[in-house]
Amino acid sequence: MFEFSPLITPVIFGFACAVTMLGGFVKGAVGFAMPLIMISGMGILIPPELVVAGIVIPIVISNGLQVARSGFGNAQVALKEHWRYVLVVCVMILISAQFVRSIPSNIMFMVLGVPVVALCCIQLIGWRPQIAPRWRRPFEWAAGALAGTLGGLAGTWGPPTVLYLLALNTPRTSQMSVQGVIYGLGSVMLLLGHLQSGILNAQTWVFSAALVLPALAGMWLGFRLGDRFDQERFRRVTLWVLIIAGVNLIRRGVMG
Repeated sequence: MFEFSPLITPVIFGFACAVTMLGGFVKGAVGFAMPLIMISGMGILIPPELVVAGIVIPIVISNGLQVARSGFGNAQVALKEHWRYVLVVCVMILISAQFVRSIPSNIMFMVLGVPVVALCCIQLIGWRPQIAPRWRRPFEWAAGALAGTLGGLAGTWGPPTVLYLLALNTPRTSQMSVQGVIYGLGSVMLLLGHLQSGILNAQTWVFSAALVLPALAGMWLGFRLGDRFDQERFRRVTLWVLIIAGVNLIRRGVMG
């Protein structure tokens, strides 16, 4: 079971499963942050390329479940309204994923850590952009390009998508459906992109697939227990933990 990569010992595999289960729990409880938790957590002990490979299949499966929960009819409506953003996110994920293997390890730690810290800080301070109707189309292309680039490099296009929807004043009742379709299609592009880049290969895909079970177990617990505590306080605590972990990744990138 532990022969899928010489870099993954039984102890490190157990650590990766624990981080993934925590990420799944948070996603099930408050609907976000699984990739951020997996990246910032696993990056403590696991090389960046293997971290990126490890998140791919759990992201695909969990986002597929999110689309199914929100309903495929709602997904079609969301796709019709936000097709420009979805298109550029998917294209940029495919493109940027091809550069992961050419980035040195210390730079890759920065690539993983800086978006985690920046996006969590933005959510903590509650900043939301305001876009006039006449600027909506250019904003869709620009925001999609940013989200897709981050998605391909670090697997984190969720927080930029939330900011995009807030900027367009998307009704809260519609946000989950829109996020579901964007996350679902984006995760498929991430899978295809890293199959092409070689990040997901004969060894690493087994590691990624092995993390699906703890991800789903964590989501199940999150669905069941999420209503038993103050979600806003839990969200803020999660963001602070992610910032600390992200700063540690940046430290490793700076110090080498």
